[in-house]
Amino acid sequence: MEITSGMVKELRDRTNVGMMDCKKALQDAGGDLEKAVDLLRQKGLAKAMKRAGREATDGLVHSYIHGGGKIGVLVEVNCETDFAAKSEDFGEFVKNVALQIAAANPLGITPEDIPQDVVERERAIFLAQAAESGKPQNVLEKMVDGKMRKFYEENCLMQQKYIRDPDKSMQDYLNELTSKVGEKIQVRRFCRYQLGE
Repeated sequence: MEITSGMVKELRDRTNVGMMDCKKALQDAGGDLEKAVDLLRQKGLAKAMKRAGREATDGLVHSYIHGGGKIGVLVEVNCETDFAAKSEDFGEFVKNVALQIAAANPLGITPEDIPQDVVERERAIFLAQAAESGKPQNVLEKMVDGKMRKFYEENCLMQQKYIRDPDKSMQDYLNELTSKVGEKIQVRRFCRYQLGE
């Protein structure tokens, strides 16, 4: 099948990927636009993994005030270039991260960010709850591990369900953007204020 410049342009408009990559994806997909989009997404995630070690020193700091001034969030999200930082997709992502933080009140970005004393306290509570079941020790450990996974899913920003699309996690959302923008993206830090706390 002949790949026309119109097809390449349409794929580029949908994916923000370079012209040559779009043309190659269309050729590999036999001219099928949807298959080409899937191919580019797969390649994008593979490239994102390669980028994980690169420095992300550009980006945005964004403030968000919610609930008539009752909750405020300040978040820093980094990328590799100011070109990506100025893109509409990146700006929307940063705003949505701030909204997620305001709504879901995470304790940290990843499990490593949650203070060790909080983790130990939660684990002790879960172990005491599990012990009341009277099950053997090896089963208790599995029960506690399952509850800790759930705790991290609820309290770590990147593991939380994205409030605008609960079918994906915040990490999934970040991976999609990384694949689209073509750069390493990292939520660096945040601060959440709530009136009276």
